[in-house]
Amino acid sequence: MSDTATAAKTPGSLRVGVQKVGTFLSGMIMPNIPALIAWGIFTAFFIDVGWTPNPALNSVVGPMIHYLLPIVIAYQGGRMIYETRGAVVGAIATFGAIAGSDWLIGLQNVELEAAGEKPISTIHMFIGAMIMGPLAAWVIKKLDALWEGRIKAGFEMLVNMFSAGIFGFIAAVFAFYVIAPIVNWIMNVLGGAVGWLVDNGLLPLTSILIEPAKVFFLNNAINHGVLTPLGTAESSESGKSILFLLEANPGVGLGLLLAFTFFGVGAARASAPGAAIIQFFGGIHEVYFPYVLMKPALLLAVIAGGATGVATNVVFRSGLVAPAAPGSIFAVLAQTARDSYLGVILAVVLSAAVTFVIAAVILRASRKRDLAAEAAGVDGFGAAVAQTQANKGKESSVLGGLAGGATGVATRPIERVVFACDAGMGSSAMGASVLRTKIKQAGIPGVTVTNKAIAALDGTADLVITQAQLTDRAKQKAAGAVHVSVDNFMNSPRYDEVVELLRAQAAGETAPAAEEPVVVPTTTGPIGSGRTRADDGVLTRGSVRIHRGSATRDEALQEATDILVSAGAVTPAYVDAMRAREETVSTYMGNELAIPHGTNEAKDAILGSALSVVRYDGGVDWDGDEVTFVVGIAGKGGEHLTILANVAELFGDDDRIAQLKAATTADELYDLFQSVNGDSR
Repeated sequence: MSDTATAAKTPGSLRVGVQKVGTFLSGMIMPNIPALIAWGIFTAFFIDVGWTPNPALNSVVGPMIHYLLPIVIAYQGGRMIYETRGAVVGAIATFGAIAGSDWLIGLQNVELEAAGEKPISTIHMFIGAMIMGPLAAWVIKKLDALWEGRIKAGFEMLVNMFSAGIFGFIAAVFAFYVIAPIVNWIMNVLGGAVGWLVDNGLLPLTSILIEPAKVFFLNNAINHGVLTPLGTAESSESGKSILFLLEANPGVGLGLLLAFTFFGVGAARASAPGAAIIQFFGGIHEVYFPYVLMKPALLLAVIAGGATGVATNVVFRSGLVAPAAPGSIFAVLAQTARDSYLGVILAVVLSAAVTFVIAAVILRASRKRDLAAEAAGVDGFGAAVAQTQANKGKESSVLGGLAGGATGVATRPIERVVFACDAGMGSSAMGASVLRTKIKQAGIPGVTVTNKAIAALDGTADLVITQAQLTDRAKQKAAGAVHVSVDNFMNSPRYDEVVELLRAQAAGETAPAAEEPVVVPTTTGPIGSGRTRADDGVLTRGSVRIHRGSATRDEALQEATDILVSAGAVTPAYVDAMRAREETVSTYMGNELAIPHGTNEAKDAILGSALSVVRYDGGVDWDGDEVTFVVGIAGKGGEHLTILANVAELFGDDDRIAQLKAATTADELYDLFQSVNGDSR
């Protein structure tokens, strides 16, 4: 855990700030990728060096990149700040920046032509749009707040329309004279820097910055703030740009994940093949970030692989006509320029090969240590996935599915854990109690643990724990949650993995976990009425038995039902519901304990809440598991939940299990079980 523990520290304010900026820029660019793709198709086919040159349709290329793309980006940025009103004002303001840039360049070109020098190219206002769209929307939002509630009835539309129009005019003038010169200067500086790197053969060195930035989700600021505007401008002039390939090359992630497939250990190795498919063909690069985080030395592999790909594209002068988003091999090939297929394909292959070789060496060198850590129960991969999601700053179904499918360990920020079983009574209540105790002992704050029937899952859970046979059903009811499968609810090793993950999530917090107590009704009345008797509780003396011999599972189910019927808690038909439950999934809990109960459809057979306890000294073969204690359950409302929590505590302690086995009479066994009633007698 040493590598990921270091990475799990709270990120610095600078990194978080860059990440937020990048996320916002991505929010403006990504919805408009279809427009960039459409422009890329026009460029690929109809410019002079395209597949099918067409002067008429080529006339669409210039206006689309110069006007349409910046305007839709500004519109989206304004919309993110202040919905449609902000979007419209942001678009108006950005048009001022476009016109201002054209005016300045026109003046400069007049001077250059007079001096017999080559005129400079038009600058496209992508950066201007990303500045003015949100800025204008934010200002109009603040202005609206000044006169909100002060406009006379009937004049709202008039004021709203004129205020937006007048401010849009002012913002456009501001962008013309202030923003346009600034953006022109920025683009000239950035363009000059890239040109210098290309001229001196240093462009591959950008991987030293870009590859680590990707792992920490800082690449959006570089990609959308710098590479996309510069690459689009270059592509509009030459029909392609290498800049689109600096960050999107899927070969790097493929090589890393293949190395884990052959040389990794544990959950990382098991999940790597599926992650490779998602990354290479689906274009979701974030799935390989946890593999780097769990072993930071692998940054050397991805940097070398990225630099190899860039160097290959430099040698072959290859590029894309438009951004490849998402960075799938399909998207990359679809945007590859007509003369660049050999270079682009070779760059992907070589970057994958170099990454694979270096990563394999690193993984082989640490294999013994990694195997020892796995044997000790250390889940570095699970913690790395959690840290990756924390770096991203929001939930990710891809990362959640990656960890959930590979390790069964929840990895997104967890606040609500739900144990789910068929009926929501027995096994899930026991499991919830066990994990709740572990979380409390670990001092982890802010996590609630409850139990429900699968049918009652409502989509609010962050993590759902079920027995393996029920996981698919639970996923259908709670598709957005991370799902963990366990073999039994009493002593699954998955609990410790979840606790470790929650501890990493809560790093830096020392407040004890806030738990809401489960309140058991103390009203009086017969058990058959659905209320707990104050004198005996849900478990009565007559409901505890000891058998010196063995029994079959069905015999044990029948005896548990008979006891519950005698207590007035169920009808005789309840045994059929118990058998149906066993056919669906075993109620074996671990630690020689089974807690049979009916399915969720058996509610009509339940008259009240009661428990039965039978010890079979000869044992019960419970579908291949050896059971000594059979605790039958009938639950009406929530009366039995605290009892089950106490049963879980009893059977989580080996010394207390030994005492239960050593009891010589049913009365002695009942006295030992009195703690489950919350009784100190």
